[in-house]
Amino acid sequence: MKTVLNLFTIIFLIALAGCEPGAEGKKPLTGKRNLITVNFQEGQTLQYKFSSSRDIEVDWGQIKSGSKSKPGKHKVDKSSESMDMVVAYTPVKIDPHGPTTINATCNSVSVKRTSPGRQGTGRDAVETLRGASFTFTVEPTGRIEDYSQLEKLIKETGERAFRPKDTDGRVKEPDMIADFIATQWFLWDSISSIKKPSKGVYAGQSWNSKLSVPTPMVTRKARDVIYTLDEIRQTEKGQLAVIRSSYSPADSAPENWPKPYSGRFQMSGRFGFLRGYRLLDLQGQGEELFNIDTGQTERYNQQYQAKVEASLPIDIGPKPLITIKQNLIMELLK
Repeated sequence: MKTVLNLFTIIFLIALAGCEPGAEGKKPLTGKRNLITVNFQEGQTLQYKFSSSRDIEVDWGQIKSGSKSKPGKHKVDKSSESMDMVVAYTPVKIDPHGPTTINATCNSVSVKRTSPGRQGTGRDAVETLRGASFTFTVEPTGRIEDYSQLEKLIKETGERAFRPKDTDGRVKEPDMIADFIATQWFLWDSISSIKKPSKGVYAGQSWNSKLSVPTPMVTRKARDVIYTLDEIRQTEKGQLAVIRSSYSPADSAPENWPKPYSGRFQMSGRFGFLRGYRLLDLQGQGEELFNIDTGQTERYNQQYQAKVEASLPIDIGPKPLITIKQNLIMELLK
């Protein structure tokens, strides 16, 4: 009888261990479904700080030496640029079951740029957004329904990136408008891209989306994204959904993404000299903290490294290789 009881106890303990969330060090792929929605409160303005920064290396390859006996030098140019911006979001009309109208105001915008050579003659066009406002509507799912005012603002800012007309034709100065687009056009992308939001999301669940790739050159690149609800943290401020993300190169960018420039023009600096940009690789990851109880993103951080191949105006010699290390941050201010 004792042997039978011991055997029953062992079987029970094995079954119990298999039911534990941390069994064998793995997180469950099923469990409680969490309804994640974007919410605003009447009279509450949310201020977010956005930061976009990148380090850029242009590897020109081997530069021939004047002497046949001496090996050529490996020439690499390094530069960086960053944008810091604070945007305030104020609900104008709240509908808990439908679209909420939001007024966004750019309270501050600043750009810093370091470069081995001359890259511009004036302030960055994106800095003219200081004090600008736009209105949009957003569903509880995080899906933005009306981009019209934002798209108009992007095109107006794009026009300000050009030098005054002269004999050289249309010349565009370096700008970080693509970074402004990356922060504002894709607000709540991790939430709005959930396939069946009404069913909720469980820990371990993944879903797909696509985000833009801001670059220092004029090019339309995209990254494929895999979001994963990693865990739900219980904090004093509420339940935090920890959403991890990983990035890889996308085949193409959607046609409905905004285009800040139109017509024929020449970009100043070395990225106007180079052409034929081809995205070779892109790898990275990110983390977002979304407060389920308040319906607000508290912070996200996206990091990736992209490899881009370019060509010279005359198709001779090695193709320059551009490495971009990008960091995008969104943070709710107190």
